[in-house]
Amino acid sequence: MGHMIEQIALERGHQIVARIDIDNRYDMDSPAFADADVAIEFTTPQTARQNVLDAWKRGVSVVCGSTGWDAQSFIKEQTENGRLKNVGLIWSSNFSLGVNILFAMNRQLAQLLQPYPAYTPHITEVHHVHKLDAPSGTAVSLAEQIVESQKTASLKDKSQIPIESIREGEVPGIHTVTWDSEIDTITLSHSAKSRQGFALGAVIAAEWLKGKTGAHTMAEVLGIS
Repeated sequence: MGHMIEQIALERGHQIVARIDIDNRYDMDSPAFADADVAIEFTTPQTARQNVLDAWKRGVSVVCGSTGWDAQSFIKEQTENGRLKNVGLIWSSNFSLGVNILFAMNRQLAQLLQPYPAYTPHITEVHHVHKLDAPSGTAVSLAEQIVESQKTASLKDKSQIPIESIREGEVPGIHTVTWDSEIDTITLSHSAKSRQGFALGAVIAAEWLKGKTGAHTMAEVLGIS
């Protein structure tokens, strides 16, 4: 992802002022890093939180695509303690334009089906064998959106929505939401053809975030309600 993000950023006319990985985290203390408009963070669930905090210490806003950690609680905490008054953050479980359209459709379909308890949802996600977290952050987001949109007594928690995680080959990502009843089935699905869409979305988010403070979403970036 790092190489693809760099390639797309350069193609769109941006300058890469620092490249940080596990072997040179000390470079976050460099004047070059502090001069960045935005840092794009794609790492691991174990390191994402500290990476974001370290970037903020240098006054650098962050676009974060790391999944598998409680980013929502982190954002709430940092908003409440006032740390986001001077820096910006966009976290998303998926930066793909197509997936964010899927998110909007997922919310709307869940709202439409709220009066019809005969339909029950389940989610399937397929990824490459190298993916560390299961279920994927995107699948978890889809489940959370369904719960938030349904607001019923029978569906109170994302854990009530079955998620099937499949790891095979080099699949970039397939996410399918299925609403099943005795009489029919309704399906929403997104299939990524490469990781380029994720990288492009992250760069677009960074362009949008420049000069802004506070926590924002990809829905804001893309103007999707």
